[in-house]
Amino acid sequence: MWNTQSILKTGSTLLASACIVAMVGGCGSKPDGNSVAPVDIAEGSVEKPNLKLGFIKLTDMAPLAIAKEKGFFQEEGLNVTLEPQANWKVLLDGVIGGQLDGAHMLAGQPLAATIGLGTKADLIAPLSLDLNGNAITLSNKVWGMISKDLPKGPDGKPTHPISASVLKPVIASFQAQGKPFKMGMVFPVSTHNYELRYWLAAGGIKPGYYLPGDVAGNTDADIQISVTPPPQMPATMEAGTIEGYCVGEPWNQAAVQKKIGVPVITDEEIWHLNPEKVFGLRKDFAEKYPKTAAALIRAIIKAQQWLDADGGKNRAEAVKILSQPNYVGADAAVIAASMTGKFTFEPGDTRPATDFNIFFNHNAGYPYYSDAIWYLTQMRRWGQIAEQKPDQWYVDTAKAVYRPDLYLAAAKALIAKGVIPADSVPDTDGFKPADSGFIDGKTYDGHKPNAYLDQFAIGLKGKATVTAAGVASN
Repeated sequence: MWNTQSILKTGSTLLASACIVAMVGGCGSKPDGNSVAPVDIAEGSVEKPNLKLGFIKLTDMAPLAIAKEKGFFQEEGLNVTLEPQANWKVLLDGVIGGQLDGAHMLAGQPLAATIGLGTKADLIAPLSLDLNGNAITLSNKVWGMISKDLPKGPDGKPTHPISASVLKPVIASFQAQGKPFKMGMVFPVSTHNYELRYWLAAGGIKPGYYLPGDVAGNTDADIQISVTPPPQMPATMEAGTIEGYCVGEPWNQAAVQKKIGVPVITDEEIWHLNPEKVFGLRKDFAEKYPKTAAALIRAIIKAQQWLDADGGKNRAEAVKILSQPNYVGADAAVIAASMTGKFTFEPGDTRPATDFNIFFNHNAGYPYYSDAIWYLTQMRRWGQIAEQKPDQWYVDTAKAVYRPDLYLAAAKALIAKGVIPADSVPDTDGFKPADSGFIDGKTYDGHKPNAYLDQFAIGLKGKATVTAAGVASN
């Protein structure tokens, strides 16, 4: 197993007084385990040692929690406070406004901010935090309406993946009663929004389009999709406000535990090895504090490696850490239900899911341009980008936001010290090979975003735009 030293070094000076961070918490920690005493930084090391990072209470914030609790931030000369945020908008505003130095961030957020979608700011993503980690859950009411007709395997359990087409009679039933069928996701530029829309459209259901300045995205829709903060998803569904949602863990497993809903598909089944969250920074922060940014990236990479080490042997400890109220704050059993190599769809239906959460393996941390371009294609597909853009625009935008140069500098420094293996950094131009691992079998090539969009029966393509009446082909 690859290990990192637990003694703080700053430049060439060994701080003999530095303490080794314990299994949970750090030296000088306050009772909540979320703040440590300021680190004495030697000359020539990080420019800004005391930092505040934001996160949302989801298991994929794990690299930040582990970097703190296992001492990786402190090894890099950083004193980091991790602060949970009420929702993704508050988190974004905190990073843009400087109240937060960086954050666990939706991959779409730095991209959207850079192109002025919603708000305008120059943000960068020097590191991808994870692959996979989301699911779509339906209420017990809807599950009861579809489950009996689902194809079953020899064990009598539903065959996966489950197509969204099974919702068509449910939606028709709601419409016959004069009621819209409502589902939730966490933010307009979230992976969850695009995964939910992708799944619905692959099943022949129109998820709706965004008009300029529109945050609802329900134009010409068969259903209504609304925003709900992740921790509130189960309660919102239980109250009957929505009949299903797409969210990260542990809020799908929370519905299973509360017996109020059934996850029907994971994002791994929608898009194999899909990119999820990123670590987001302001561009000017990375320029003003380059050594600090590099130290942050190195610490997070160490945490990612720890999370995936030796077939997941550290996951049980990670679950205990994440269950603390200052992090995710859910029951350890609920977090473990998806983070320890398995996934529970309903009581009695727990299946192996070794790739449900990936933090280091499969080059999970590398910020691929092609990942950024995929998110931009989905913004265009659903009208958030109102007009057609040339392929080069997608490439240029991706390169302005996703920063593999910063990632590689940090990763190669760790390789040189023997902290991570050399083969953990991909040999790439920033683009993944053409990918056909989608539920609908479509092939995605990041070099050809417009050709990719042309494949879809549902969604904007070419010069099409959205009006209040629906899609205009122009």
